[in-house]
Amino acid sequence: MLPPQALTAAGSPEERRLARLYRSLEPADRRTLVAFAEFLAHGPRSETAPEPVQEPNRAPRPDEETVIAAIRRLSLSYSMLDREPMLHETSALMTAHVMKGRGSAEVIDELESLFERHYQGYRARLGSADTGEGPAKPDP
Repeated sequence: MLPPQALTAAGSPEERRLARLYRSLEPADRRTLVAFAEFLAHGPRSETAPEPVQEPNRAPRPDEETVIAAIRRLSLSYSMLDREPMLHETSALMTAHVMKGRGSAEVIDELESLFERHYQGYRARLGSADTGEGPAKPDP
């Protein structure tokens, strides 16, 4: 974690606001904020040339998993995805869990669907870019 003086030394108004918000959170919520910031930091990937369709490295879902751990697992499993288009939905699901008390299993189910839906869009985009034809056909 950041030392307290680093939080007060932040320069821009946004950094100062973030520092104030961080300090106002309980320790568990601070960890959630840091984990979400790490998710965002892996942000959009630069597109220099079309890449071949990558398959996800799907890690099995543990019996007991937190929403943050699920986001990390899914981010690693679907490392080829640009996270920016998923930001709003991921944030809304995280908020529903943390702020509104929505069950973690239900939120994780929706996160898995979200990542899979974006992966299918990724396959379709790369499939049409590679062949010049229509979207890639899903595997049977």
